[in-house]
Amino acid sequence: MKYKRSERLVFMTHHLTSNPNQLIPLTFFVDKFNQAKSSISEDIRIIKDVFESDGIGIVKTTAGAGGGVSFQPKISVSRAEEIIGRFMKMLKTKERLLPGGYLYMSDIMGYPNLMNDIGELIATMYGEEEIDAVVTIATKGISLANSVARKLNVPVAIIRKDNKVTEGSTVSVNYVSGSTRKIETMVLSKRTLEEGSRVLVVDDFLRAGGSITGVINLMEEFKARVVGVSVLVEAKQVENRRFNDYTSLLKVSDIDEFNQAFLVEEGNCMDYVWNDEKRFND
Repeated sequence: MKYKRSERLVFMTHHLTSNPNQLIPLTFFVDKFNQAKSSISEDIRIIKDVFESDGIGIVKTTAGAGGGVSFQPKISVSRAEEIIGRFMKMLKTKERLLPGGYLYMSDIMGYPNLMNDIGELIATMYGEEEIDAVVTIATKGISLANSVARKLNVPVAIIRKDNKVTEGSTVSVNYVSGSTRKIETMVLSKRTLEEGSRVLVVDDFLRAGGSITGVINLMEEFKARVVGVSVLVEAKQVENRRFNDYTSLLKVSDIDEFNQAFLVEEGNCMDYVWNDEKRFND
């Protein structure tokens, strides 16, 4: 079958975006379209120019016998602002405030389009890091972790609070919850994460940081290195927070349970956007 250039571009664009951060040999496209490498290289250059000018992502090429092409999702500053603005609008409804100053977010975590966009934003922030796995705590963070891991093209490791026989051999740690001050347990199967892995930790909400500290302690048992921590929402006015090195999309403060009111503002993730114009170029 003879493919037109327009048809090749459609197929190659779909294949690259469906397999982010994966090196695809040029011979794959050469054999698929029965075209010379020079023609395929020109097709890739067209895709690269459009992706980077429109803030879709970066197309990287590698020369040599084992050379190929890969797509790294990277969104623009304006796109990041649009995602955060949409998320903020959904979070601001008064009905989300629960007793104890907690926010109901389960329905938001269930919107696949929003989680996909947020996953792309977080993956952009940490795209330059060498990451082997995304780690989260069951159950609320799973959809977010899957979205981030999809963009980074790495597996997800899910930490649970109870030991299941189906998990096989596990590693567990005890930690003190920052909000309830209770001693709780975290469990992760030994087969889930390879020793020495570099991990990105993601979660839905950060209050005092007890859970994140527990995750870091558990990662030490695997001799894993935590290269970053990212949360959707953080409680702004928290004293003695146990963990302070993280990125957040939104902050909540001035929680008034009696009047069902609270303040929502941008988190610190936009600081990383504006401080790295090359990676978040408009």
